Amino acid sequence: MTSLPVRLPARRTLALAAAALSGALAVTTAAVAPALAASPHPARHLDYVALGDSLASGPGIPDQVDANCLRSDHNYPSLIAKALRGTRLTDVSCSGASTAQMTAPQGTAGPQFDALNRGTDLVTITIGVNNVGVDGAGFTSIIGTCAKLSATDPAGSPCKDFFHKDGFDQLRKNIDDTAPKIAATLAGIHQRAPHAKVLVVGYPDLFPDDGSSCTSTEVPFAKGDFTFLRDANRSLNAMLSHQAGRGGARYVDTYRPTIGHDMCKPAGVRWIEPVVPPTPAAPAHPNARGQQALADAVLAHR
Repeated sequence: MTSLPVRLPARRTLALAAAALSGALAVTTAAVAPALAASPHPARHLDYVALGDSLASGPGIPDQVDANCLRSDHNYPSLIAKALRGTRLTDVSCSGASTAQMTAPQGTAGPQFDALNRGTDLVTITIGVNNVGVDGAGFTSIIGTCAKLSATDPAGSPCKDFFHKDGFDQLRKNIDDTAPKIAATLAGIHQRAPHAKVLVVGYPDLFPDDGSSCTSTEVPFAKGDFTFLRDANRSLNAMLSHQAGRGGARYVDTYRPTIGHDMCKPAGVRWIEPVVPPTPAAPAHPNARGQQALADAVLAHR
């Protein structure tokens, strides 16, 4: 004979459910409370140190908080620190810095490595482009040289010809010569901050990735030099990625996320300002939106 289900009065059903829930909460609380009480390490802040050059410091972007280094409080390190609650940021990124400034002063700024210590948890670094310029003069020397030469042959590739005048790509050689300096830089970080996660933040897409050109008064490069400059941008990032892998760091690709937002794009779409920037940012550098894109790329790697 099939037994029929017993139907309890609604009040009794609710009372039994409440009793069961109360018992479950009591068991859960009893189990969790000792674990919390036994935690020997109270929560502490994340100690974050930002190293690097002008692509990290954000020259021209409001508000500028360091006149010597042209550093913005809306550069990607500041945006990262704001997104990660409980972060204490020490930002020593400085416009014009090369790997030499890791251990040497720059104007009124001390060596960037002075910000590191055994308590450092996170390090980001964008460095290298100022090592590969014309006669060691930095990134702006490449931009200035190519812009100046464009007037001699607007439809050609005078900048490429300039860097190939001795039968080889001098810019590529400069990138290769920078590789051991990046390796030494990463070793120096690990030595001073042995417990830190180290992120090598690459350079964004400055020129059209599809090889197109946009020669104008704002972007004064010869038509044939856009692909040459794009390829140099890619080569520098490839070297940094390789050195990061060899040097116990993680590489953050900021090139792919910024494709389609190069200096040739119209205002509101571009994240890289042209050589004659109409908005507050340094020539051929990320604007405020570009810095946010860099921050987003780094946060995605955490």
